[in-house]
Amino acid sequence: MGALVEELSEHGYSGTSMERIATRAGVAKTTLYRRWGGVDQIVVELFTDATATAIPVPDTGSFEGDLRELTRSAVGLLLDPLARAIFDIVVGEAVHNPVARTALTQFFDRRVRGGAIVVERAVQRGEVPADTDPAEVIRQAGAPYFARIYVTGDPISLQDADRAASVTALAAREGLFPLQATSPAG
Repeated sequence: MGALVEELSEHGYSGTSMERIATRAGVAKTTLYRRWGGVDQIVVELFTDATATAIPVPDTGSFEGDLRELTRSAVGLLLDPLARAIFDIVVGEAVHNPVARTALTQFFDRRVRGGAIVVERAVQRGEVPADTDPAEVIRQAGAPYFARIYVTGDPISLQDADRAASVTALAAREGLFPLQATSPAG
């Protein structure tokens, strides 16, 4: 994977080739093609490996404190240059590449499921209404910094993480994230 990282750093995704990765790695390009099939599959595997580390589920004793620690962990990951470069590539590729889309979807599913624990504990402690949708709270907490990165192009910081946590906690305490009742089709 080191050869891929070097190629991505020097040439970006569009300039990265299996041939140059093979040369850097000291292997035949047919070996790479047999294992991965193409650059996109290698990048997705690198992304999966790089993001597989679970963000620890904090337990500060308060909902807002836990949410703040979660958002700070996520922003910290996005502030790491290598992790961010890989993330950017997978996000860009996910628009038209089903392999990248699946990897990105699985990444967010893991993060939402893991983060939902802090909301479930907040419900048990009576800090948020019992009908609070844990997944929606976690999605809303992450939306501001992902919007800054991928929509407006603004930089992010730990202050953005803190603000996202505070606003989301306030909205959750006010009951703005109720579980949605599913209605029968028809």
